[in-house]
Amino acid sequence: MIIVAASVLAGAVAAVSGFGIGSLLTPVLVLSLGMPTAGAVAVLAIPHAVATAIRLLRLRRDVHGPTFRQFGVASAIGGLAGAALQAQLTSPLLTMVLSALLVLAGTTELLRRRVPLPQTSAWRLAGGVLSGLFGGLVGNQGGIRSAALLGFQLRPRVLVATATASALLVDAARVPIYFLTAGPVIARSVPLLLTMAAGVTVGTFIGVPILGRIPESAYRRIVGALLIVLGAGLFLLSRRSQ
Repeated sequence: MIIVAASVLAGAVAAVSGFGIGSLLTPVLVLSLGMPTAGAVAVLAIPHAVATAIRLLRLRRDVHGPTFRQFGVASAIGGLAGAALQAQLTSPLLTMVLSALLVLAGTTELLRRRVPLPQTSAWRLAGGVLSGLFGGLVGNQGGIRSAALLGFQLRPRVLVATATASALLVDAARVPIYFLTAGPVIARSVPLLLTMAAGVTVGTFIGVPILGRIPESAYRRIVGALLIVLGAGLFLLSRRSQ
């Protein structure tokens, strides 16, 4: 029941903010089932891809083409590069720095002191590569991706749709890799995997209609608060790993 409830909540949060499935469910799997973090990430990749695909189908008309083609593709490439370099470059200090940046980004949204980014190709490409790279290094791309997209002043549905399309690119690349590297773990976890996939699907259908009813000013504060929670969680994780 904990897994079901957490999955529905994670799907709904991700439908509203563009991130949250990995952030919420990975700790649940690790703490409640005692799964190793790497195994939890591999098993969760499939429900994550399912929810992301469904969310994109619901929001496909709201994807901002220029931002997706530049920021989104660059973010996916940077994310895969960061994930490949994670074992060599990751450190608790890096995680602490990124957690501080997430808290800062969230705080600026809550206080309405945001710093808009220029709407140019160069900034979209740079923002995509950097957010993807750092997200891949710390293993949490969704929150960092949405934090960067907030700077481009996109409307809520457009932001979530564009973040979702970018996330699906990463899922399409990483799921086959997880099948190769963690196939036995995934095979042993099929009932759990199906339960989470059903939960995040239900959450997605709950969250997408809610997204359309949230005023933009309130929406940015909600995402800001979620970024602060995510940043605090990453900080605690970095302290625990020291």
